[in-house]
Amino acid sequence: MVGMYNKIMNSTANAVVFCGEADSMMKLRWLLHMPNIDNKIAKPKGKVWILTAQMDFMSLYYQNTWDVQDIHGAISLAIHSNEIPGFQQFLYGRNPTSIKEDGFIRHFWVQAFGCAFSDEAEEEICTGEERLEHLPGVVFETSMTGYSYNIYNAVHAVAHALHAMYSSRLKNTAKMAEKKEFQNVQPWQLHRFLRGVSFNNSAGEQVSFDHNGNLEAGFDVVNWVTFPNQSFVRAKVGQMDPRAPLDHALTVNGDSFEWHSRFNQAQPLSLCNAKCHAGYSKKLKEGEPFCCYDCIPCPEGKISEQEDMADCYKCSDDRYPNKDHDVCIPKSVTFLSYEEPLGMSSAVVALSFGFITSLVLGTFVRHHNSPIVQANNRSLTYSLLISLLLCFLSALLFIGQPDKATCLLRQTAFGIIFSTAVSSVLAKTITVVLAFMATKPGSRMRKWVGKRLSIPIVLSCSFIQAGICVIWLINSPPFPDIDMHSVTEEVVLECNEASPIMFYCVLGYLGFLAIASFTVAFFARKLPDSFNEAKFITFSMLVFCSVWLSFVPSYLSTKGKYMVAVEIFSIITSSAGLLVCIFSPKCYIIIFRPKMNNKKMLKWRNC
Repeated sequence: MVGMYNKIMNSTANAVVFCGEADSMMKLRWLLHMPNIDNKIAKPKGKVWILTAQMDFMSLYYQNTWDVQDIHGAISLAIHSNEIPGFQQFLYGRNPTSIKEDGFIRHFWVQAFGCAFSDEAEEEICTGEERLEHLPGVVFETSMTGYSYNIYNAVHAVAHALHAMYSSRLKNTAKMAEKKEFQNVQPWQLHRFLRGVSFNNSAGEQVSFDHNGNLEAGFDVVNWVTFPNQSFVRAKVGQMDPRAPLDHALTVNGDSFEWHSRFNQAQPLSLCNAKCHAGYSKKLKEGEPFCCYDCIPCPEGKISEQEDMADCYKCSDDRYPNKDHDVCIPKSVTFLSYEEPLGMSSAVVALSFGFITSLVLGTFVRHHNSPIVQANNRSLTYSLLISLLLCFLSALLFIGQPDKATCLLRQTAFGIIFSTAVSSVLAKTITVVLAFMATKPGSRMRKWVGKRLSIPIVLSCSFIQAGICVIWLINSPPFPDIDMHSVTEEVVLECNEASPIMFYCVLGYLGFLAIASFTVAFFARKLPDSFNEAKFITFSMLVFCSVWLSFVPSYLSTKGKYMVAVEIFSIITSSAGLLVCIFSPKCYIIIFRPKMNNKKMLKWRNC
């Protein structure tokens, strides 16, 4: 018992279930009184004792002085009972002298009052005048217990059943014969009438049996309240009613509980460990009772809003967990807008380069008859400058809230315009090569120099890209979409490309034109300067290819509006590379060195 005591008192559990019969209360009191017997045992800590319905308060005479404060706040399920009017007055009238034939009363009197009816005994002589109401509650309870209440109802139920049997037989037989027959009733003959009994007792409660013949009584939830004078009361704080609906079968008034003083009247917790806070979930400990567990943080993307949750759960698509993983926060709606710094700066840069391109185009138109403009095919120059202008302006389609029109135009306009620009560069490079070959005596290439070859190259290359875009728009056109998953804290408004294959076909075709232009320009870089733009084209296409080769991994590694920003940056950078590398040397000569803009100087540079 010492080992059991230490195990109970040293446990982190605050609630102890104590199962037993009616006399088990005496054993419980022995257990709680052990520190007073052996000073080496630690004093008891406050516990909530949970007692079974079969257990009643019983103690021996010498236990009367033992402290009962340790069971203050205990909870038990008790057989249902109620106060019967006049029961206590009836009880107080019982004594050994008034009912001499009742041997139980005499035996109880000796145990309760510690006296004896024999003069030979050493104890005090029982006079029979001792009063039951003077006994402390730990020795004798004067309130009606569940057992007494059931006996009371059982006696009345049998009386009602006998009355029903008698009334039933009286209707069918003569009165005198019935009286004689009634004296020979067998118990099994009463059973049918007993099952049909239903009456209200003197406490005002209905007594009846269900279809299985069981008494419909239920249980009381009792809270034990003790006092320093060794008295106690069992306060009803709830009940289990089998006749109530399932969701109301158990009712408990938590505010009516009296707890042990150790808990400061706060509802005690009985756990192997502290509760898991919000943001954590329970993980059972292997080999430990089911109530023992570890607390583990919620994984990324999940939360727990309450204590001791068995598992964490995901937020809805339009919300995300906070850093403590205990609340779902609404996501902000975002897209690359003109109001934010990134969108505003991108628009300003695109418009600035567009304006510079317009100035370059105006400069070339104004000096269209100058040798440096004529030497490099004016039509292709104008075509390239107009394409570059549209490339810069196409970047604006990627800024602002996506809608159906902008989603259809973004990638298709970008693909076609860039194809025109790159095909113009390719045509210029081919024209340079053919122009050099045409200077050789007897060359048949002279008829291909000029617009006869350059215009078909630009148109055919652009039409192929346009055909790819038309197929894309017919089969799987881009559309406005909402991305709730790519960015944790944001709902991204975007254009869904619908068919990534078609998108990469557009980029792949641009890459093919750029590589072709770079290859031709690279082999033509050592031609005479009067015909040659190949050096500048080689460098410009090297910049162009570098930008778009780095675009693919950058585009795939970013999310949300930053994917759009990466594409805008690639458009502006590659277009600016073509503009600066190809046209800055010519603009320098036209504006700052006009004396060099003549055929004589071009021929001299070639010497």
